[in-house]
Amino acid sequence: MRPVSSWGRLSAEPHLVAELSDIATLVSELSGKGPAIPLGMGRSYGDACLNPGGTLLSTARLDRFHSFDPETGRLVCEAGVQLRDIQRFLLPRGWSLPLIPGTQIVSVGGAIANDVHGKNHHRVGSFGHHVRTLTLVRTDGQVVDCGPGVRPDLFAATVGGIGLTGLIATAELQLQPVAGPWLDTEILSYRSLEEFLTLADDSESLWEHTVSWIDCTVGSRSRGIFLRANPAVDQSGKPPLPRRLAVPVTPPLSPFNRLTLPVFNSIYYHLNRHRSRARRRPFDTFLFPLDDIQDWNRLYGPRGFFQYQLVVPRDVGPAALRDILDIIARSGQGSFLAVIKTFGERASAGLLSFPTPGITLSLDFPNRGQNTERLFVELDAVVRSAGGRLYLAKDARMPREVFEAGYPRAPELAKFRDPGMSSGMSRRLMGQ
Repeated sequence: MRPVSSWGRLSAEPHLVAELSDIATLVSELSGKGPAIPLGMGRSYGDACLNPGGTLLSTARLDRFHSFDPETGRLVCEAGVQLRDIQRFLLPRGWSLPLIPGTQIVSVGGAIANDVHGKNHHRVGSFGHHVRTLTLVRTDGQVVDCGPGVRPDLFAATVGGIGLTGLIATAELQLQPVAGPWLDTEILSYRSLEEFLTLADDSESLWEHTVSWIDCTVGSRSRGIFLRANPAVDQSGKPPLPRRLAVPVTPPLSPFNRLTLPVFNSIYYHLNRHRSRARRRPFDTFLFPLDDIQDWNRLYGPRGFFQYQLVVPRDVGPAALRDILDIIARSGQGSFLAVIKTFGERASAGLLSFPTPGITLSLDFPNRGQNTERLFVELDAVVRSAGGRLYLAKDARMPREVFEAGYPRAPELAKFRDPGMSSGMSRRLMGQ
C-alpha cells in the first residue's frame, strides 16, 4: 500500500497500485485484484481515479503505438499512451488529435473514460466522437471489442463511464490532418456576460478554438478576456522550445484568498485588455498554457483544491450564471483560473458524458473546509434548478442527488458495469 493523490491533492490515502505491464498478460494481471479502478496519469481532480484502501490498475506502462495508417489517419495504441506523445510523434507527419483538453498530460484511456472536451467542442464534439473501436478487458477475464458500430451500447457506457465498465486496453482513434504547429490567435476583452455570448456566437462559425477567462470576483457585472484561434496561414519556422517552469514546494498557505484574488484578477484583466491584437503562436502554448508549469497544483497549499465545473442549458444559462457569479463574489472565495465557454449542439457519445449544449464554467477553489462546502451547496442549488450538471472528471464532493438530477441516464450504466471495478467516486455517487 502507498498513498496516492489525484490532481486536486485533497487526500493521499493508501492504495495497492498494480503496475500493468503488457497487453498480452492483462487478463491474468487483472484477476484476483479485488475491487479496482484504472489509473492513467491521475489528472482527474477528485476521486474518479481513486480507490481508497483498494487497488489501482496503473496503465502507465501500457504506452505503445500498435499501428498508424498515414493514408487514413487511423491510430491504434494502448491506453497508457499520453496525448502529448501522440502529438509529438504525429504532428510533424501532418496529423493531430482532433481535440485535446486543457492539458496534454492525459492518457488515451483517461481521455475516453472521461470523454474529455477541448476548446473546439463547437466544431468536433468530445473525445468519444473520434474513437472508432476499443478493447475492454474485464476482471472476469472477458475481452470485448466495442465501438459505434460494434456493441454500441457497451461503447456508450464506456465513453465517459469513469472506468466502471472494465479496463480500456487499446483504442483506435481517428486523427485529423493538420498543416503544422502554428495558430493564428486573437485576444479580445469584454465587459458583460451578454458581450461574451455575442463574441462566442460570432466566433464559433469562423474560429476553430474559442475560450474565455472570466473575472469571478466582480459578480454578475462580468468582465473577461476572450481568446480564439485558427490554424495559421503561415506554418513556416520551428516553434521555440517551451519555457519550463516549476512550483518546487507547497506553500504553507494558498496565495489565492479574499484579499489577493481581486488584485490578481484586476491585474490580469487590464494587462490582457491592451493586448487585443492578432498573433501567431505555437498550438501548445495557446491550448495548454499550464503544461509548462510543473506541479502548478501545489500553489493551492497543503489542503489542496477543488475544481468546480458546471454546464447549464443556453436558454436559462445567462440567468443561472449571474446568480453563480454573485454567490461567488459574496463568498470571497473566487477563482483565479475561471474559464467560460459555450458547448456546441452535438450530442455526446456516452451515457455519463459531461458536454451538453449550453454554457460551461470552470473554477478552482482552495480547500477551506466547511466554508468551501457551504459555497458549493449554494452553487449546486443553482445548477440543479437550471437543469445543469457537474463534470465528473473534476468532482470530489458532489452529493448523490445532484449527480442523479444531472445525469438522468446514469441507471443505464448498471447493466454494463464490471462488478470488479469500483472507485471512491462510484461508491459516493452510485453506492458501489
